[in-house]
Amino acid sequence: MSRRVVSPRYQQRRQSGWRSILPFIIVVVVAVVLIVILISGSLAKPTTPTNTERDKTSLGNASAPVQVVEFGDYQCPACGSFYVNLEPTLVQNYVNPGKVYFTFIPFSFIGPESIRAAEAAYCAMDQGKFWDYHDTLYNNQRGENQGGFSDANLETFAQNLNLNMTDFKSCFEGNKYQQLVNDNIATGNSKNVQSTPSFFVDNKLVYQDTLLSTIDAELKAKGK
Repeated sequence: MSRRVVSPRYQQRRQSGWRSILPFIIVVVVAVVLIVILISGSLAKPTTPTNTERDKTSLGNASAPVQVVEFGDYQCPACGSFYVNLEPTLVQNYVNPGKVYFTFIPFSFIGPESIRAAEAAYCAMDQGKFWDYHDTLYNNQRGENQGGFSDANLETFAQNLNLNMTDFKSCFEGNKYQQLVNDNIATGNSKNVQSTPSFFVDNKLVYQDTLLSTIDAELKAKGK
């Protein structure tokens, strides 16, 4: 049985050929890896509210001495109780006089209707009606995931607020704010929010039974 004999000169040419294209292969591989990293980073980057969006989901003067952030679920009965019983006092005695800047962040953990309600509220925000829609949701609670916040009802709420329905439906049915709502949940989890409503008074986690007393203590500490 014969064996093919490869000449040393052929081996040198073959090795030389590989050496000549090796840098090109390395460059291509590195480029592909970088592209994958960049694409993955852009996909994983969370959507966060811009300053303008936060202004539209806040009440009061952004320069107020105390910042209060509520994490609430639109289906949550305790959140509905806060809206009815304590939020008016917070707004009248603290927000309107310029003592508190109050921001609402949907923490939509109860179920799909909570998520869709939050998305709808953000779509109303696009037309300057976030707080009107926020109030409408709390005034129309019907239990958890019982159909009260069905897509059809959420669109009816928008219509009753005289929103431009073409724009609203484009936003709502196109899931424009789905990622933001999901990121709000992730933000709440990262801050150890375990129930709603939960509040941060100058980044201190408190609950509604101590909300006003904590605000008073913060104002006093700041000489306000």
